[in-house]
Amino acid sequence: MTDKRISAPQDPGFADIAQLIAVAKQRAVQAVNTGLIELYWQIGQRISQKIAAAEWGDGVVDELARYLAQTQPGLRGFTRSNLFRMKQFYETYADNEIVAPLVRQIPWAHHLIILGQSKRPEEREFYLKLAAQEKWSKRELERQFKTALFERTVLTPPKVSPVVTQMHPEAASIFKDSYLVEFLDLPQDHLEADLHRGLLLRLKDFLIELGRDFCFVGSQYPVQVGGRDFALDLLFFHRGLNSLVAIELKVGRFEPEYLGKLNFYLEALDRDAKKSHEQPSIGVLLCASKDDEVVEYALSRSTSPALIAQYQTQLPDKALLRAKLHEFYLQNTQAQDEEANEQAWETE
Repeated sequence: MTDKRISAPQDPGFADIAQLIAVAKQRAVQAVNTGLIELYWQIGQRISQKIAAAEWGDGVVDELARYLAQTQPGLRGFTRSNLFRMKQFYETYADNEIVAPLVRQIPWAHHLIILGQSKRPEEREFYLKLAAQEKWSKRELERQFKTALFERTVLTPPKVSPVVTQMHPEAASIFKDSYLVEFLDLPQDHLEADLHRGLLLRLKDFLIELGRDFCFVGSQYPVQVGGRDFALDLLFFHRGLNSLVAIELKVGRFEPEYLGKLNFYLEALDRDAKKSHEQPSIGVLLCASKDDEVVEYALSRSTSPALIAQYQTQLPDKALLRAKLHEFYLQNTQAQDEEANEQAWETE
């Protein structure tokens, strides 16, 4: 039977009220999470202090778990193993004044992933900050560990032109040297059209890989110069940088001449598309591979805000990256020790 009711025109105020409800629900969820994290922090603190003062042994935590189960019917999550996780949680962050305020911004499930999979304090801080900033879901956070984001970020910082560094000092923490697009399931001999089509079909996943502040503007974005028509592969806007970000796709290795065309697009965007309150546009050449020395030479005298990155269609070898990271930190430690020794000799 057809519903013959006629909908009245919606009052513009309806959307405002719906938005108020959505915001209130989000705040309620956040308040519950903050309360739980605060509770787990306090429990972990009490257990840690009792054990440190030799007032409790590990066996007392077993008794505590049984006591809570008996006195708090229906209460879940306070098993022996979870109580020790709360202790670990408190002890991990208690003395870190920078990180401690962040712990209440992400769910407990995220903390368990970070505590369980991070190998270094720097890695824990890295994922904690990004999880709070990017508002990753549990699944997205787990993916970042699988893609070895921390190892890749430390070992291969983004290759940017001097102009990008001057205009946006924070760009190194926004862009990446490599982007993982394993979710596209591309064949080894894929074409540029396959890559382009796949990114559009899985745009949500690509935006997560790019970062939370990236907003999609268009595909094959039209650029007209001198009566000729051109098309930019992908155009985004970054809210934090307040600038357009043009991405050109290349399924082969990076070649220096690619920069010329990218610079042309950036000039056209700044003249014809950029709004007066926005910063100059930034260009990204996303290639299948690149030689870092060739990239360095190509970017060293570039007068355009551009960077060269590569996309990877398969997850990296995390064990290999961890071994390289260990070597990296070892070399840094040795260099710092040598510098300290030299300074000590100079003061004598």
